[in-house]
Amino acid sequence: MTDECPPTAAGPDREQLLADLRPVAFGIAYRMLGSVTEAEDIVQETLLRVHRSLEAGQRIASPRAFTATVVTRLAMDELRSARARRERYVGDWLPEPILTDHQGSDTDPARATETADSLSMALLVVLESLSPEQRAVLLLHDVFGYGYDEVASIVGKGEANVRQIAVRARRHVEERRPRFTTTPEQQGELASRFFAAARTGDLAALESLLTHDVELVGDGGGKAPSLARSQRGRSRVAHTLTNWLRALRRLPETEIRLAEVNGGPGATFLVEGRLLAVWALDVRDGQVAGVRAIVNPDKLAHLGPVGDAHALIRRLGGSRPGD
Repeated sequence: MTDECPPTAAGPDREQLLADLRPVAFGIAYRMLGSVTEAEDIVQETLLRVHRSLEAGQRIASPRAFTATVVTRLAMDELRSARARRERYVGDWLPEPILTDHQGSDTDPARATETADSLSMALLVVLESLSPEQRAVLLLHDVFGYGYDEVASIVGKGEANVRQIAVRARRHVEERRPRFTTTPEQQGELASRFFAAARTGDLAALESLLTHDVELVGDGGGKAPSLARSQRGRSRVAHTLTNWLRALRRLPETEIRLAEVNGGPGATFLVEGRLLAVWALDVRDGQVAGVRAIVNPDKLAHLGPVGDAHALIRRLGGSRPGD
């Protein structure tokens, strides 16, 4: 792993250094935690520690490696404390969504696909089942390209131990991680057809786009109406989705915007200009294999003004979307 940052910096150079390190820190923290708000807190603390170290005259040979070490250790500590909170979470837990757009940001299609894959909802959900150490080792080595010796130094374990952790974590992920081989272009075209069918209530068209074992997962966190439990099966999921959107169409100024969510196809749902939900689609072999609907307002606030789902339901006469 090469480091392009200077060993020391002062004045404007230091500010630029911290700005350059921010996306590196956020990239690690978000994948570790699956939470934008928690990741931002970790990033702020990490950059503050970098700044203080430079202010104290400490010579940092590799600011990037120093940052990776601090952010990873802070994220591991946060994961350990978050376990209990997530065990008490109401309903299914999904990561906080981020809206991504790689157009013009990466001219290498293979690299763009790799980056998108490491941000996918499907992977982040699987990573939740790993221990903090397993998650850190797997991400640092397999996603961010750190050598095992560097990873060992970051997580504070021996290199041989780190290699064993990586093997176990990789095996665990490969056993549970769905494989999506569809190209981004095919995903975008499928998403357009999917949302068009769902919006118009065309059940036959919608069912034809779903795998037989498609899964629908909703995350309201007890703060917005959502599914009590995940649903499976083409017919059941199609009916639920069309019922949801039929209810939304009864509200004024409802807008569905196709979006790239965590590197894959999805959409944002707005009512009167306020965000109500973000959907992320898992695509497998030309069909939608999973729909992840995030409606917990706490998980949407970083994307803009959020609507009050409970107030909207009252305007609909008390019927919940999907009833």
